[in-house]
Amino acid sequence: MTKPSPTLRSIARDLGLSRTTVSDALRGVGRVDTATASRVRRHAQKVGYRPNPLTGSVMASIRQGRARTFRGSLAVVDIAEPGRMPHGPFHAEIVAGIRTRSADLGFSVEEFVAGPTALPLHRLDRILQSRDIHGVVVLPSWYAPDLTGLDWRNYAGIYTDYVIERPSLHSVCADHYHLIVTALEQVRARGYRRPGMIMQVRRDERIELRQTAAFRAMQATQFPENPVPLLIRAEESALEAEFPTWFRHYKPDVVISHFESTLDWMAACGARVPETHGLVAPNVIAFSRPVAGLDMQGRMIGSRATDMIVGQILRNERGLPEWPSRTVLAARWVEGPTVRPAG
Repeated sequence: MTKPSPTLRSIARDLGLSRTTVSDALRGVGRVDTATASRVRRHAQKVGYRPNPLTGSVMASIRQGRARTFRGSLAVVDIAEPGRMPHGPFHAEIVAGIRTRSADLGFSVEEFVAGPTALPLHRLDRILQSRDIHGVVVLPSWYAPDLTGLDWRNYAGIYTDYVIERPSLHSVCADHYHLIVTALEQVRARGYRRPGMIMQVRRDERIELRQTAAFRAMQATQFPENPVPLLIRAEESALEAEFPTWFRHYKPDVVISHFESTLDWMAACGARVPETHGLVAPNVIAFSRPVAGLDMQGRMIGSRATDMIVGQILRNERGLPEWPSRTVLAARWVEGPTVRPAG
């Protein structure tokens, strides 16, 4: 038979103290003498007591007359990075998904921009604890994010991109490998036979080469004759400079690119899209012009991240996971005017 989890009442009974004294000792409030407080904390650690982070929030909401469905708050953290603006369109889609699903589950959402050029992590940590926030959803970061400045013993965390190591958290993101497989299956069905792909080095590295790996694998199996080599450079400016030579020499009939300006580069080389050539966007929401490509399902990523983190909170699972998991969601093909119709 499973042994019941320790509670404030059971600890008070074990030590011959009142429940209020035990609660005050564990929270560090009230007038509990130092020796008693130390004895309570040692015993709580010994029996494996873990406070429920929702209890304080629920009681506070009752005292403040808020809706009975309120269960707590979640923090959405965007990382401020030098030279890059936070909250692009894809980030905004993720946040919209978080807000919608959080409201369904009785949670409010607070947004923060943290990092060396914004809110320092030690200050964010104090804010989260003072507001009784125990769930942290981290938005995608261009560089490897470092959130070790937060005291993760107090939080459940989810990263909404491929991998995070400082610290290692559960993550939910688009299936980047399958995304490129889908794109190439679609262009093949439209009669394209020489697909090319351009990629920025950092974009490729942050998803552990998943998109370029899928491109190479599909080239070998579906487009084996005269394959077009990948064009990968560190900066967009370098891609722009080398694109004309690559495009004219290798003659791709369709280009997969994350950059909207690729349409202009192709036009400058004499390509007419979609009459003579095609263009596919791996993430259509990043383009201001209508294009064919993939919807990476930012709202669904935000919704799934919310389900995962609320589940952790309700199970009282705080701290870093021993075995971080990764949940990947399939992207959805979006028809657009930059490729010819199927069939």
